[in-house]
Amino acid sequence: MFDGYLLSVLIWLPIVGGVLTLFAGDKMGARPVALLVSILTFAISLLLWTGFNPEGYQLQFVEKLPWIETFKINYSLGVDGISMPLLLLNTFITVLIVVAGWEVIKNKPAQYMAAFLIMEGIINGVFAAQDAILFYVFFEAMLIPMFIVIGIWGGDNRIYATMKFFLYTFFGSVFMLVSLLYMYSQAGSFEIVDLHDVKLGLVPQMLIFLSFLIAFGVKVPMWPVHTWLPDAHVQAPTGGSVILAAVMLKIGGYGFLRFSLPMVPDGSRELAWLVILMSLTAVVYIGFIALVQKDMKKLVAYSSIAHMGFVTLGFFLIYPIIANTGSHEGSLMGLQGGMVQMVSHGFISGAMFLCIGVLYDRMHTREISAYGGVSNRMPWFAFFFVLFAMANTGLPGTSGFVGEFMVILSSFKANFWIAFLGATTLILGAAYTLWLVKRVIFGAVANDNVAALQDINKRETVILAALAVMVLALGLWPEPLVNVMNDSLVHVIEQAMASKLVN
Repeated sequence: MFDGYLLSVLIWLPIVGGVLTLFAGDKMGARPVALLVSILTFAISLLLWTGFNPEGYQLQFVEKLPWIETFKINYSLGVDGISMPLLLLNTFITVLIVVAGWEVIKNKPAQYMAAFLIMEGIINGVFAAQDAILFYVFFEAMLIPMFIVIGIWGGDNRIYATMKFFLYTFFGSVFMLVSLLYMYSQAGSFEIVDLHDVKLGLVPQMLIFLSFLIAFGVKVPMWPVHTWLPDAHVQAPTGGSVILAAVMLKIGGYGFLRFSLPMVPDGSRELAWLVILMSLTAVVYIGFIALVQKDMKKLVAYSSIAHMGFVTLGFFLIYPIIANTGSHEGSLMGLQGGMVQMVSHGFISGAMFLCIGVLYDRMHTREISAYGGVSNRMPWFAFFFVLFAMANTGLPGTSGFVGEFMVILSSFKANFWIAFLGATTLILGAAYTLWLVKRVIFGAVANDNVAALQDINKRETVILAALAVMVLALGLWPEPLVNVMNDSLVHVIEQAMASKLVN
């Protein structure tokens, strides 16, 4: 189907659909068009899963056309077991964002829907691009619709948040561009697979690794370049917070697997301790910061930083495991745990922000102190909120448990203290999440505003139920996801272990 242009369809269909949504206008016409395009894109993306062969690490659904022939830049696309699940996550979440904004967005709904559809296509391009310059173009282009979403539909301090978001992320990616141009000068190609084979000295590898660390670390975001995220989340509309937490943060983790580990393995080996230190700081220090938050969105935003720390920790455990055991056995579990954590966090964080959006739509405040006893007035909402909160703490049976458990198990093969510090998230995550649940959901009805709350409607129920199914399905049966990405992750380990020092 689509005669070998499936990935192009998944990139350009939502972008063209976004333009059509603009022409549909601000009346009800824009909403059905946006919903139809998002559902169609998601349905087509399922062909990636059904047609994907998990045996082998080779790229699939490959497309390649010349783009800028003078510099050997190609329109080159393909997916493997790492990128394909993230692309599916993006198309799934976009459908929910369109449905979530159906009644809530009153100001310029056509532009709102169009921004998310265009962003969906661009992010699909990030995960599918196999030319480094094409990747960079998509990587930068996705900032524009997100900048617009926060800047137009955000809160009172939205201009500050948008500028901080844009400057942090743009600044980081400039370093990546310089490194890619240097590697092009050595390889004579911008194809990512060709850049994987470039041999460099240790100092250039370490410098390139640091440039990638800045670019992708800002996106994750890693401590200490995380401060833009809470501001962006607080000011963003609900849909903006959902796509930011569920999908855009994952691009940073994806970049480490696609660029850092395979392109500069010797530099990665020398500086893995730095990434592990930053990751553990995010898990522990940011967990304590989440404990003292008074705004629900800020609490979940800091929670996201802590949980994404597990992702980068799992990815870079390869080197201490090899140093400690003399073998890379156990490192695969760390990579698998990091990948499962990325997909799981997409569902859980998206669900948490949607739940906060449900409360905000009714009471127009995110202050925890304004709530109390919500379960008395909104029992179905309370059911979903508690479920997602438990998943956020890593409760067994939910997707939040699987990735964290795999990373902690892998950590023990590297170093006991790494595992010990990583495992503190089980305590800290439970502390700040259950504290949130206790103050918002349980107890007596706090005030007249809470007493006037109405339970979730059918539209909201469909959204939260869809996410609940995914959280439970991945928690109870993670094997299909693990099998799909297994061979690709093994190949990443082989590349990360192979020295590419120039002779």
